[in-house]
Amino acid sequence: MGWLILVIVIIVGLYLISLYNRLVTFRNRVDNAWAQVDVQLRRRYDLIPNLVETVKGYAAHEKEVFETVARARQAAISAQGPQEKGAAENQLTQALRQLFAVAEAYPVLRASENFQSLQGELSETENKIAYARQFYNDTVYRYNTTIEKFPANLFASAFGFTKREYFAVEGEGREPVRVQFS
Repeated sequence: MGWLILVIVIIVGLYLISLYNRLVTFRNRVDNAWAQVDVQLRRRYDLIPNLVETVKGYAAHEKEVFETVARARQAAISAQGPQEKGAAENQLTQALRQLFAVAEAYPVLRASENFQSLQGELSETENKIAYARQFYNDTVYRYNTTIEKFPANLFASAFGFTKREYFAVEGEGREPVRVQFS
């Protein structure tokens, strides 16, 4: 009888160790996925000043648009967490749309190799951001599902594992920044 209890305790202990290790792995995957989103957002933030300066040379009188982009960029840089970051990214996307609308009014700017290069890099970055967001949200889904399933849900909170937020983009921010040349 004593051996049976010892075997059961060992099996339960091994299960808890395995469960804990699995939860740690998922938590670290979520953190890594968020870091990848952050890398792509940083790339976007670094491209924006170059784009603004290029457009500024052609459309110096559009000061309000440039200030809006700068404010939105700064708000996005300082935002923390997926929910706040998502809201800030929506504002930045709208500001970039205004900037591209201004750029459309300047045919010489649209033909500029520098502008085309920056616009291409920004488009590529937007695609990478979309992929990183999707990967992050998929990872959060797996993590949240794991900590909510029985029997992991009995131990997850005791081990300090809590649900993570999805990186949601609301409204018009759901669409990629598009530039349409006439």
